Amino acid sequence: MTKRIVILGAGGNCIDILDTLLEINRVKNDQIYECIGFLDDSPTKSNRPFHGVSVLGNLQMAREIKECFFVFGIGSVSNFWKRKDILSKLEIEEDRFETIIHPAASVSQWANIGRGTVVFQNAVVTSNVNIGRHVMILPNSIISHDDVIGDFTCIAGGASISGNVNIGESCYVGANASIKEGIEIGKRCLIGMGSVVLEHVTENSVMVGNPAKFLRNVG
Repeated sequence: MTKRIVILGAGGNCIDILDTLLEINRVKNDQIYECIGFLDDSPTKSNRPFHGVSVLGNLQMAREIKECFFVFGIGSVSNFWKRKDILSKLEIEEDRFETIIHPAASVSQWANIGRGTVVFQNAVVTSNVNIGRHVMILPNSIISHDDVIGDFTCIAGGASISGNVNIGESCYVGANASIKEGIEIGKRCLIGMGSVVLEHVTENSVMVGNPAKFLRNVG
């Protein structure tokens, strides 16, 4: 039976989620998913079609939409630490979120992927990895063995996370960042684009550079 999907947000990641749904349908040669629309709080996006799919209204409309599943696509360097609060205010039952894995992603049979998480094309998730809920793993990122990725965290394209790394909830790992094996990163941290993390990171930290150094607190 076809699952009807509403994507929360209408930014770049959300368009990529739509593309992933369509690619799953194409590869399976079946109508696995039907995206019925986006929800977004930006008034400039209301009723505007994106690749044939319209923005139906603001995020609060999620409470009124029945018999569908949701995917949460909001998340960038400017709002990643707010993702948990944004979603919790909508009061959507957890079992109404769909986990989406692009057909071109590689996910180990021994990895655990939390509900509502999205894994984009060419991402690699290896053995004994535990991915939390509502995580976004962008293209070409690598999550190595025994890593733990907290709820609501975003892993940007090309990031390379070595084995036995523990990343807390509501973090953002920037594009092409690298994290040494065994590192612990506290919740609500931002690892800057291209940064190389060689030491543990305390929560609410912005880390940049090679090697990564503390820049400021998040928010």
